[in-house]
Amino acid sequence: MQAGDERRQERQRMVEDQLVSRGIRDPRLLAAFRRVPRHRFVPAQAQADAYGDHPVPIGCGQTVSQPYVVAYMVDRLELSGKERVLEVGTGSGYQTALLAEVAVEVYSVECRPELIARTEPVLRGLGYSEVRLRLGDGTLGWPEAAPFDAIVVSAAAEQVPLALQQQLAPGGRLILPVGTVRQHLVLITRTLEGVLREEPLLQVRFVQLLQTR
Repeated sequence: MQAGDERRQERQRMVEDQLVSRGIRDPRLLAAFRRVPRHRFVPAQAQADAYGDHPVPIGCGQTVSQPYVVAYMVDRLELSGKERVLEVGTGSGYQTALLAEVAVEVYSVECRPELIARTEPVLRGLGYSEVRLRLGDGTLGWPEAAPFDAIVVSAAAEQVPLALQQQLAPGGRLILPVGTVRQHLVLITRTLEGVLREEPLLQVRFVQLLQTR
């Protein structure tokens, strides 16, 4: 996808100052961050602040995460470009677009109709027409499209949803924030033999994952 030159210099500074300086090295992922226009995924009144080193409010009590946190989570999925990815929490659509740049198929579930209504035209307008979007309960995943090579959850769960574990393919990786008052990222890997292995990562602060069923 081509984002054009609009605010390109801000994107370049964001990549160098916030991502490369903190150890993000995957050239495909860095190229995606240079291409995807983050400011297009936030409300107009927040666009001047879109490339700052912090979350940005997007309405409905939600935020688009700090660029480094988005990069770190996607980086830990270790995508080669051939994977089918499930995103739980479409939100602004910014991470959705990044995933579309570095994976072959992206399925994204969002429980808030207002966000889907706002995000879908932005994604389509930027050329991400192959991304599949669904309004629904993200804790249930997307069963009929499973299994997934990678799953990323953009809100904090009290515990890892069983449905997401079940929809992870052998060799797949699932990353999500877990906890309420204290949260940390957890990386779950399913071995080729089907065993789930859990690794704690960074301490983080996300909005809570909602269940709508």
